[in-house]
Amino acid sequence: MSRTTKTSLVFLALFILATVYLSTRIAQVTCEVCVTFHGTTTCRKGAAATKEAAVQSAVTSACSNMAGGMTEVIACERTEPDRVTCTP
Repeated sequence: MSRTTKTSLVFLALFILATVYLSTRIAQVTCEVCVTFHGTTTCRKGAAATKEAAVQSAVTSACSNMAGGMTEVIACERTEPDRVTCTP
């Protein structure tokens, strides 16, 4: 194996390890949120550093499934969730 190939493999391995480490370190709170919009209920999970961000992530995910178009997505995201369950 050439020196360039070895250097590339080491760099790639370090990049992958850093990405995995930072990804798991950021998500400290996981929340499951159920949202009802236009008679349809969808539950989704979200993870983030804070409870508020995790809830928002889950609401955004749930609304993207139920709403058709940007106006409906915004309206859905402003809907109060039916259920919010968070774990640290």
